[in-house]
Amino acid sequence: MSEAAGTGTISTSFVKTLGKTLCLCLAAIAMDVVWGYTGILSLGHMAFFGLGGYMIGQWLMYARTEAIVLENLASQPIPATPQEIQNAIGSQIFGVVGSSDLPPIWGFAHSLTLQLALVVLVPGLLALVFGWLAFRSRVTGVYLSILTQAMTLALSLYLFQNDSGLRGNNGLSGLQNIPGHEQTSQAVISLAFFWASALAFAAGYLLFSWIVSGKMGSVIRGIRDNESRVRFLGYPVEGFKLFVFTLTAVVCGLAGALYYPQAGIINPAEIAPIASIYLAVWVAIGGRGRLYGAAIGAAFVSLLSSWFTGGGAPPLDLGFYRILWTDWWLVLLGLSFVLVTLFAPKGIGGLFDFLVRKPEADREGDYGPDAGSRRAEEGPEDEEART
Repeated sequence: MSEAAGTGTISTSFVKTLGKTLCLCLAAIAMDVVWGYTGILSLGHMAFFGLGGYMIGQWLMYARTEAIVLENLASQPIPATPQEIQNAIGSQIFGVVGSSDLPPIWGFAHSLTLQLALVVLVPGLLALVFGWLAFRSRVTGVYLSILTQAMTLALSLYLFQNDSGLRGNNGLSGLQNIPGHEQTSQAVISLAFFWASALAFAAGYLLFSWIVSGKMGSVIRGIRDNESRVRFLGYPVEGFKLFVFTLTAVVCGLAGALYYPQAGIINPAEIAPIASIYLAVWVAIGGRGRLYGAAIGAAFVSLLSSWFTGGGAPPLDLGFYRILWTDWWLVLLGLSFVLVTLFAPKGIGGLFDFLVRKPEADREGDYGPDAGSRRAEEGPEDEEART
């Protein structure tokens, strides 16, 4: 880290962990808006997160491979034709799955601008189509959650196939190597991605804060609490749900596009349903219905996970059994979720609410019908005596 910051206090790997954590916090507040505020328990939002990573990963892998191929072909006496260059790139990328042709879905991989557009369009269009079909059929509750999980499972199973066009189980690798910056150290690159992730998280937080604090926030909370009543009042419930579902999917895609260049690799396991379940657990532990709670939950679990699974936590020797936290971390996470659900349904964010809660004033006299006023406690005799 010394080359990037000049101190050497923080390692490059930890800076990457912090950057990835900020991306997960951004996905968590998006999940909180769709679940905690709108009442849609989506078990598929990490699929949108992964799709954003795949879209930017295509350009990263193509551009890096192209640079290597051009460097190798430069020494040949006869210049290579564009088709030969394309074939060489295809062999380099897809040789691991026994192919040498670039699939059609890599048609825009040569352009960073087009792939960045796909980071937004692919998750957004998938969410738009899925949401339109589900919401117009008025699928709600656990049935909608099952459908989102089925969508995620189908997508991950498709990507596991070698003929999916995205290298199957091998996924996309070497994403930490940024084309055009081969001479730049990982310390500098990790710091740049950290600040980019921080800015994206701040922008996402401000955007969602603005949405949930205005009239739309009141409507989507009404949909969460009593969808039929909101529909009876004349609001287009399906339109609001579709907007929130699609917007949060796009934000998750952007978060994934920042996350995976820091992780260095993406494969279909990142899109498996369990990943979206983890996202819901983070939001529940942090406190759903509170944007800061979702962010705290994601940061807390992510950093704790890195500590336990990265060997930071020393093994616990019970005499008759030695607990290795790399094996028991998921058990601990599941137990935490159960305990929070039973004893602290407001999550970690609820503790902050308790600490900053203002004491109720000891009011006297007629201060109106609001909660805490004495009028709510006064009977007819007190009303006549006062008049």
